[in-house]
Amino acid sequence: MLSASTLWYVDTADPVAVLRGHPASDPVAAAALAGQLYAEHDVRPITVGTLAGCAGPDRDEVYLGCYPGLTVVCTAEAALVRPTKLPDLLVRPLASEHTYLVSFDTQLHWGAFAHWERGEFRRSFSSTRVDILENEGLPMVWERAYWAGDHPVPWHRDDRPAPQSLPFDPPAFADAAALEWLGFGYRDTVPGGLTPGDIAVCGFTLYPKGGAPVAAGPGAATRRGRGFFSRLRGPDRVR
Repeated sequence: MLSASTLWYVDTADPVAVLRGHPASDPVAAAALAGQLYAEHDVRPITVGTLAGCAGPDRDEVYLGCYPGLTVVCTAEAALVRPTKLPDLLVRPLASEHTYLVSFDTQLHWGAFAHWERGEFRRSFSSTRVDILENEGLPMVWERAYWAGDHPVPWHRDDRPAPQSLPFDPPAFADAAALEWLGFGYRDTVPGGLTPGDIAVCGFTLYPKGGAPVAAGPGAATRRGRGFFSRLRGPDRVR
């Protein structure tokens, strides 16, 4: 997976068990939440896919997976250089116990993660291989191995790392947050564990208010990400 831009709202102690027990997302709940989050748009369903192909949507799309005590929202709005700038509506739309942001782009060598507990900010980090873009809150125990250099950047033979390069690859750091919080990784999966392809999401196109076509055409059965980071705009989004 080249990129992801996701938010998770979690009220269960075992997300993997919930996802294993519910292989399909609730489409009614997904449509309701999409309408709530994007009330200023016309929201139209387009497809049912998986996290493997839908984790990095363009700005005119959103993908949601709704499960008992667990919801994932794949939105370009989570591709933030500074995760603490996440809009309040997206921090806690469901009164969930935990909100997690996990975003990365392997082509930009950028990664970010953040955690809110009952809507209260706890931790955020965002960086490229050289520049720390945000580092707020108290680092967590699982981060130690990365800061200690136990997971070094996979430099190529001809690479010339800058002297101030970080001792880890930011997308891998963000993926480690997913493993810690959710029990599975986007890129670093465990044998016999869940993969992004196991997690179903419902897709929606976002039209300007009043601009949706009268009859939308059928969506494809699956979708692949289209490198949306290159088209994001704004001072707090990855460019």
